[in-house]
Amino acid sequence: MSESQTTPGRSPRLNTSVAHNARVWNYWIGGKDNYEVDQQVGAQVATMFPVIRDIARADRAFLDRAVRFLADEREVRQFLDIGTGLPTAENTHEIAQRIAPEARIVYVDNDPIVLAHARTLLTGTPEGGTAYIDADVHDPDAILERAAQSLDFTRPVAVMMLGILNFVLDTEKARDIVRRVMDAVPAGSFLVLTHPTFDADLGGEGQIPAMKFWNENATPPITARSRAEISAFLEGLELLEPGMVPCSQWRAGPDVPAAVPQFGAVAVKP
Repeated sequence: MSESQTTPGRSPRLNTSVAHNARVWNYWIGGKDNYEVDQQVGAQVATMFPVIRDIARADRAFLDRAVRFLADEREVRQFLDIGTGLPTAENTHEIAQRIAPEARIVYVDNDPIVLAHARTLLTGTPEGGTAYIDADVHDPDAILERAAQSLDFTRPVAVMMLGILNFVLDTEKARDIVRRVMDAVPAGSFLVLTHPTFDADLGGEGQIPAMKFWNENATPPITARSRAEISAFLEGLELLEPGMVPCSQWRAGPDVPAAVPQFGAVAVKP
């Protein structure tokens, strides 16, 4: 089963004159769904902060490992992926449904080009289901209301927030969004999180000028946070091993890659 849910009366317009995160991210990981303005801004950010391409790839690899871990070892069968981004190889539903064909996935994003590609995200297995919601992370109540049409909130849900809270500039607002979403899912649910940091021990201080350039030339505006600020998003949850670590190193196996200034974590609601 697959479906697309969009806001009634809403017809978002695609603006190709301003770089947008979903498209620039696609450019950094080698995708083709981007425009010249995205390439120009993405190339400049990469010049200022060369590790950004490594971060983008590490974040995507983290997604793969986290979904496989949850679907296989924790037997999670429902995923709420907030901040989907543009479809690439190995999307959440492909990874989860390869392990559990009955898994159900709801994708959430509000970029018009992601909406245009939503059909790619709606090709799940007959046993399971995929849905796409056109909604904004700043409105968690709308996300939850519409996700409940596809997911059973009496059963555990893996809430995916990969590289999305960094677009909520107010830290207290971001914490409130996490609380409201996690309050709506039952015990045994999971929060899967990645977030950029400016912590110097990971080389994150280079994000500061790069993000300043981004905020002056692209949309939506972005921020990095400290380890302590990111850890606060996980309050009330039980952090799973290996804890909050650079996302490149989370359950990465014996050949541990280099650390990147982007934390990754998986936590369970007790």
